[in-house]
Amino acid sequence: MKKKLFSVLALVVFMSSFMLVGCNLFKSNPSDGESKEVHGEKKDELVLAFDSEPEAGFDPTTGWGRYGSPLFQSTLLKRDDKLKIVNDLAKSYKVSEDGKVWTVKMREDVKFSDGEPLTAADVVFTFETAINNGSVVDLNGMSKVEAVDDYTVKFTLKEPQSTFVNSLVATGIVPKHAYGKDYAENPIGSGPFQLVQWDKGQQVIVKVNPEYYDKKPNFKQITFLFLNEDAAFAAAQAGTVDLAYIPAAFSKQKVKGMRLETIQTVDNRGIVFPFVKSGEENEAGLPIGNDVTADPAIRHAINIGVDRQALVDGVLEGHGTPAYTSVDGLPWWNSETVIKDADMDSAKKLLSDAGWKDTDGDGILEKGSLKAEFTLYYLANDAIRQSLAISVADMMKPLGINIKLEGGSWDMIAKKMYSNPVLMGWGSHDPHEMYNIYSSESAGIEYYNTGYYQNKTVDEYFEKALSSKSEKEAIEFWKKAQWDGTTGLSAKGDAPWAWLVNINHLYLVKDGLDIGDQRIHVHGHGWPATDNIVDWKWTK
Repeated sequence: MKKKLFSVLALVVFMSSFMLVGCNLFKSNPSDGESKEVHGEKKDELVLAFDSEPEAGFDPTTGWGRYGSPLFQSTLLKRDDKLKIVNDLAKSYKVSEDGKVWTVKMREDVKFSDGEPLTAADVVFTFETAINNGSVVDLNGMSKVEAVDDYTVKFTLKEPQSTFVNSLVATGIVPKHAYGKDYAENPIGSGPFQLVQWDKGQQVIVKVNPEYYDKKPNFKQITFLFLNEDAAFAAAQAGTVDLAYIPAAFSKQKVKGMRLETIQTVDNRGIVFPFVKSGEENEAGLPIGNDVTADPAIRHAINIGVDRQALVDGVLEGHGTPAYTSVDGLPWWNSETVIKDADMDSAKKLLSDAGWKDTDGDGILEKGSLKAEFTLYYLANDAIRQSLAISVADMMKPLGINIKLEGGSWDMIAKKMYSNPVLMGWGSHDPHEMYNIYSSESAGIEYYNTGYYQNKTVDEYFEKALSSKSEKEAIEFWKKAQWDGTTGLSAKGDAPWAWLVNINHLYLVKDGLDIGDQRIHVHGHGWPATDNIVDWKWTK
């Protein structure tokens, strides 16, 4: 009876969405004028259901393409499926002895989708525009960018920065001759696809860019539908999509003609603790610090006591992995950061040795006049964060740590996060994110290092990593910052965070559709599954 009821409800949800977007699957194809009567007859077209729409549009200078393929634009460099950096628009690049000058030699055979050549002038224009837009594209370390000749670009940095390479990986190049106020809605680029139609709130239709210089996609047209989780699952059940992003809650329900793909990620969730004691305020007058979480015994006991695999099994339906850092599984991850968790006996002993006792018999530990309790904040409209928060609070009760929970908006949390623990999430292919989260230089800067964590040795490793001439050379120092055998930012060291889980991304994929070797996905903004979309193909 419950299954029948779900099917009816799902159909209602889907039909309501179908009224908005589904009819577009059957109308004239804007690219060739042919009628698409029944989805699936044309093997060179795809329909994909994602729940996130790029509301700001498709402008790389304001952040488009940093969480998935930029689709319409190309980048100077890119990462392959093993996350190794390889050439895209670039033929080669070199870094000066002092690490401040990056010189990129470009291909000379690239055209934008309007037929105009892509030159160094477009690269200079793109990076200067990104700086002027003041967006999430972090180019603060760049002093200037200039064209040496038509196909050579020189970037000059203020200081050596090995992670600058990620700006060359993530920033799609826009055309100087065709960039205007409406570019985000009408992008022109040199990527594998070009925009055909964007019905905001409903769908985006793209077609192959005939000018594309690299491996040609196997699909001439792709439609991206913006459906919520329920509607996407119902669309998969109805057979009207080739791929649908779904939550773990739907993962155990079989859909005829489709298989479940579960993709490893660094889309992590964890608890960031105020690292310093209370008593100070930031420039905005918000309180900093928390006397309970400033005690390392509390932070370590939570890290040791929490059962991460139980969180994966219970909250994520098994579709995830225990998290120990913000970079698990990436090339710069230090695998020595993995700890033994769900060890309540060790956690209890640690607290007892640190002077935490249940002196009044109420089940909550005390240390002098201080009680082992605090409020944990989480984003109220995020079911996974709420479930993780509730589960961790339950796990900590036997330890005598009382975690009170409060959900709210980011605006509310922003006022509380410097003096209270918060359940947050990160996840990037850029090691610089580690610096943002843990460096003393980032303390209190918006959502970076909200706990005001500081470790001089960790900061020194960061400095060495950034001043390295290459990502490969920097990896040793990123790893040591996590744990060098004595100290570090991980749970083996200072434990300023209790990382909990990495959330697998789940997709229902039509049988016979090969979505290639999916690299470890980043945080769930955008469409990370599309990173290798030129490799997608039908196998039957």
